[in-house]
Amino acid sequence: MKLQGVDRAILVQSSTIDLGEVLPRYVRTSILQMASKYFGHLNAATVYFNREGSMYRCTVNVQMGSLKMMSGEAQNSDIYGAFRFALEKVAKQLRRTKRELREDKARRVDKHLAWYGMARPRRRLDRGAPSIPARADRGSVYRVAAE
Repeated sequence: MKLQGVDRAILVQSSTIDLGEVLPRYVRTSILQMASKYFGHLNAATVYFNREGSMYRCTVNVQMGSLKMMSGEAQNSDIYGAFRFALEKVAKQLRRTKRELREDKARRVDKHLAWYGMARPRRRLDRGAPSIPARADRGSVYRVAAE
């Protein structure tokens, strides 16, 4: 599912790294896939790359619908790995938010009727059950049942 007109809302930038053409395209497609998976209404997204020594730091900020801004930051020796880890953190926040919103809904009253007849209660074996002779001198009830 491709969101219309959202490519302009995804800003990919860096002040110290030449990003080329492939990395921004990869970033945009990944963010669009994540947005369509969770809520489908992406307002804005900003991805910022920075170099710190031999490591790359990536910061991802995503605004979905009327939700608050979700942020994720990761550091890795690979620039693509740093982006993937930061995007996973944002995706986890969106997944948890979606779960919270879904659990706020009222529960179905007749939901338990579908499995009610299928589930059988387990039979509990007590020490005084007539099928298992309980003898105190031979050990536990389960050993006596096995004899």
